[in-house]
Formats: sequence, C-alpha cells, structure tokens
Amino acid sequence: MALAAALWGASYMFIKVALDDGVSEGAIVFIRTLLGAAVLVPLALRAGALQPVLERGWWNVLVVAGLQVIVPFALITWGENHVPSALAGILVASSPLFIALLATRIDHAERAHGWGLVGVLLGMAGVVLLFGVDLSGDAETIVGGLMILGAALCYALAALVVKRKFTGVPSVGVAASTIAVSAVAYLPLAAATFPTSAPGFATVASLVVLGAGGTGVAFLVYYALIANYGPARAAVIAYIAPAFAVVYGFALLGEEITAGTVAGLALILAGSWLAAQGRLPSRLSRSAPSRSSVPAPARAR
Repeated sequence: MALAAALWGASYMFIKVALDDGVSEGAIVFIRTLLGAAVLVPLALRAGALQPVLERGWWNVLVVAGLQVIVPFALITWGENHVPSALAGILVASSPLFIALLATRIDHAERAHGWGLVGVLLGMAGVVLLFGVDLSGDAETIVGGLMILGAALCYALAALVVKRKFTGVPSVGVAASTIAVSAVAYLPLAAATFPTSAPGFATVASLVVLGAGGTGVAFLVYYALIANYGPARAAVIAYIAPAFAVVYGFALLGEEITAGTVAGLALILAGSWLAAQGRLPSRLSRSAPSRSSVPAPARAR
C-alpha cells in the first residue's frame, strides 16, 4: 500500500520536473500512458483479461478511457504549469466528494447520508480554503487549479461509469485497455510537440518512473491489494498519496507549505473519507478477497 501511494503521490512531482525541462504536455501524457500500457497489456493478455472487457463494447472502453485517462491526465499536466505539484495532489483527492455529489442524480446507491454529507461540506471547505489562500494569485493560477479540480471530477464520473459497465470484469483488463487506448489517442499530439533536443537525465528518469511506475506498477500493486485484502482496505491508498505529494513537493522541489496547504489537505482528506465511507474512521473491516475483478471503480492517477 505504501509503495502504490508513494508512486501515485510522486506522479505530480515527475510531471512538474518534465514540464520545467521543456517537455510538452502531450509528450508527457503519451510517454506516461505508453510505458504504463507496456507494463499492463502483457499481463492482461497473459491473464486473458482483455476479452471480457471487449465483450462490454468498445464504446464503453472509449468512454472510460476518456474520463479516466485522456481528459484528466491532460488537465493535470496542463494545470501543473500554474499550480505546485503538492496542491495538484491535494486537489485530485477531492474525487470522492464529486462522486457523492454526482450520485444524487446518477447513482442513488452511492448517495451520501449523515456523516457522508458532513464529509462533502468539509471537503468543499478545504477546496475553498486552498483557492482562497494558496491559489489566490493571478488568473492563470486559478485556472490551473480549476483544471485539476476538473480532473478530479472526471475521475468521479469514470468511477460511476466503471461501476455500471465493468463490474465483474478483471481490473487489469480495464486498466490495460483504457491506458493503451489513451496512448494511441495522444500519439499525434506527442509527435507534433515532441522535444527537439534531448531532455536531461532527471527528466528521462522522471518520465520512466511516471509511466512504468506510477501508471503501470502502481496499478498492479493496487489490484493485488484488492485481490488479497479487499477493495475497502485498498481504497485507503487514495488518502495516503496526497501526503506523499506534499512531502515530495516540499523536500525535492522546494515548494512552500503554508498553513492553508496543511488545513486544506486535512479538510479534503477528512471530507473525502467521510463522503466515501459514510462513517467516522475506525478499524477497517476485514473485507473478503475479491479476486482481481472490478468490485469498485478503478482509478488512475
């Protein structure tokens, strides 16, 4: 769990390193998805996990790829031109809040009640705090923050679509197919904007770890956790990764951590937990193993 959270939390830092070295946004997303697909597709083929995905229809695969990878990866990458990596990681953690809000109209089974509603209010207060304190500079900063919030909204929509269309389908098949489709979709943009000069070693290493690690290996670890410990316990990763993003941004990129950052992080994570779990934190229940099928929405970071 710590490994997957550390890789996901580092994704925002790696994106920032590549952007600062002049790598285009399209090239970053393409390299990331290409390397992620290189890790996941062979494993999905070995497990025979792609055929069940295709049986649900190519249209559904394209919709999930768009909502879970193509659009949010672009919003995060372009948004990080104007927003520190630590704040990007925190804002993406608001996805469970959007799930709770969307569920009121789309999926009544996911509707928030009681403590869940309190969590939505807490999380939204954290978002407002971040925009009022740390993202209150020029218009570009605000737009960058809104783009990353848009990515969190896309993840929420993708979660609800995956639940409806791919429940019972092998998770590695869903991840491999959507990431592979996304790599193909970004190929033309990457070809048109690929760096004309070789990037530095730090940038190359960042892109390799971002793609193979944060988009490939992290998914494998996450699905192994689902299979061995159940989806409820595996989902805790979503609340650990933003803390890693803050630490990386501060320790390795020299980003400032303000009182607003800490307070916003606390409110969003607490709110997301309550919105998703509908209860106060307690010892996690021991969920029965769910052998590698999609029992709950698969998420990309």
